[in-house]
Amino acid sequence: MSYTLRRLDDQSFSTPSRRVRTELMRFSLFLAALALLTAGCGTPKPIRYYEISYPALGSAKPEPLNATLLVRAFATSHLYREDRIVYGSDSQQIGTYMNERWSEPPAEMLQNALVRSLRSSGLFRYVTPLRSDSTGDFVLTGHLYDFKEVSSNGIVARITFDAELRDLKAGKTLWTYTYNHDEPSTGKDVASLVAAIDRNVQRSTQEVGAGIQRALAAYPNR
Repeated sequence: MSYTLRRLDDQSFSTPSRRVRTELMRFSLFLAALALLTAGCGTPKPIRYYEISYPALGSAKPEPLNATLLVRAFATSHLYREDRIVYGSDSQQIGTYMNERWSEPPAEMLQNALVRSLRSSGLFRYVTPLRSDSTGDFVLTGHLYDFKEVSSNGIVARITFDAELRDLKAGKTLWTYTYNHDEPSTGKDVASLVAAIDRNVQRSTQEVGAGIQRALAAYPNR
């Protein structure tokens, strides 16, 4: 009996064929994509809401003006009619935090803060937010330009608005005011920024109240 020795090509035991390598590469890409998809389906970051502290309602001062004051929500950008906290710098670019939000839009917070502060001052017989069916003697209106974090030389809470007090019966403006103040933040976190915004709001309502009081004292129709 004889045997024939057969020489085997080295490629029979060497690297996989091109087709096998292609399939292995596709499978590796599939596993990588699956890993990314799985990582993206983890626990989402919680949304944190923040609020300001409204001025306390004190006892009314004696002899208030026998008139009703309506406070209109200030006109503003859509950014301040939504609940996301706005940040920016001294440049023209601004943005919003994704998971850090206000409990209500800044335009509404400022309106409510002004109502509470002016009620507490006792300047008017009654102070109320302006509604579609509201009637009153005076109206406080304005335009809100800034209610945001600004990063430049440190972090500040910037609030800027124009305010105007009108006599509805006489049809004329008796007081205008521009508020623009940067309140320094004590830290770089959002909670510190919110505290700075809170201080700034309290300061702004006090200045508006003091300005209205001076205007009414000099107003001949009072």
